[in-house]
Amino acid sequence: MIGERADALSLECYVIGGWVRDLLLERQSKDIDVVVVGSGIKLAEAFAQSLGKGTHLSVFRSFGTAQVKKGTIEVEFVGARKESYHRESRNPIVEDGTLEDDQNRRDFTINALAICLNKERYGEMLDPFGGVEDLHARIIRTPLDPDITFSDDPLRMMRAIRFATQLNFNILPETFDAISRNRERIRIIAKERIADELQKIMRSERPSRGWQLLDRSGLLDIIFPELSALKGVDTREGKGHKDVFLHTMKVLDNVAAESDNVWLRWAALLHDIGKPRTKQWEEGTGWTFKNHNYIGAKMLPSIFKRLKLPLNEHLDYVRKLVDLHMRPIHLVEDTVTDSAVRRLLFEAGDDIDDLMTLCNADITSRNEQKVKRYQDNYSLVRQKMVELEERDRIRNFQPPVMGDEIMQVFSLPPCSLVGELKSAVKDAILDGIIPNEHDAALAYVKKIAAEKGL
Repeated sequence: MIGERADALSLECYVIGGWVRDLLLERQSKDIDVVVVGSGIKLAEAFAQSLGKGTHLSVFRSFGTAQVKKGTIEVEFVGARKESYHRESRNPIVEDGTLEDDQNRRDFTINALAICLNKERYGEMLDPFGGVEDLHARIIRTPLDPDITFSDDPLRMMRAIRFATQLNFNILPETFDAISRNRERIRIIAKERIADELQKIMRSERPSRGWQLLDRSGLLDIIFPELSALKGVDTREGKGHKDVFLHTMKVLDNVAAESDNVWLRWAALLHDIGKPRTKQWEEGTGWTFKNHNYIGAKMLPSIFKRLKLPLNEHLDYVRKLVDLHMRPIHLVEDTVTDSAVRRLLFEAGDDIDDLMTLCNADITSRNEQKVKRYQDNYSLVRQKMVELEERDRIRNFQPPVMGDEIMQVFSLPPCSLVGELKSAVKDAILDGIIPNEHDAALAYVKKIAAEKGL
């Protein structure tokens, strides 16, 4: 239908870019980009009119683009153009151009493929840079000089790594070397655009691949120095610790294999982020990372703010998991008491299952017996969680005697003593001293109050 409208307007038009790439890779794609030799807006208006009621047309005349939406159909139209850049900005100077000009400005050969939609040449593939061959070879390569490509628009460096991660492709060595050479140019890119690419990496099947490519290219040092600081091993008196960066990559992939929850994946990436700041050498013990979970959780708001990640419930969720990720491990290493499990259930709340997924992924030892011991003990912890939850209803519980009732019973105004009595009830329930029931809780409050002379 698009081709018919183009023919009626005497316009050349081609579907180009990601949709063609994904068609050849037999991947689903929602992004349909149509490039028109002439006015893309004019063709978009004609196409929208042909679709009838329920069609939404958005026109961006200053950019020469338009978008047509109807139901699940979403098509972007743009006039063929050529671009030039100022070094201080990734925003191009745009001029009308030919299809060849438009393909020249594409980021990678696999995204420069075009299929003609006009009737006389319908289905004809235009592949001036060997993109089809690169698809078969699973290669990411720029159409033109990679140094110019990445210097002009440094976001393309992130996109190269993201595509390599999503598609499990290799970046051509010459292209990758150009990323390293131009890495400092990433500083001119808006943090929001970088965050969008990082999220796409994190949603990939094996996200560690993207982070390791960012590391190898030198981009990681610039965009995420806290993660880069996890690299390396220090040795003293013949004792070394594991490379926390490589360990983190393994944990991230372990979580990704179990869950599509991108924020659980972020928790995996950041679970040991506090280790460099807490690393100490202790005689007789070796390397320690005491309270790295607490320090890591404290670091997260500033990291999220700088990376332009959301400062909302997603941050709260990641911070909670980072802070709590050592708790189940301590339960495994110590005697699994009902009290400790109750407290973990209370503090983790509805995120307890995600926390246990993270903790299980955190077992990356090569010692098979050690791994089996931890996994068996985790199973014991999970079983006790189920039993206590069924019996005590601890998850997300509120003490059955609240502050208002305490003030009424003891004729107290709002004060710290009310909070102390309420906390005493909570602790008594979590420690198994009293059941999670109103009458037992009230009797306990009266007992504590009597001891305080009320």
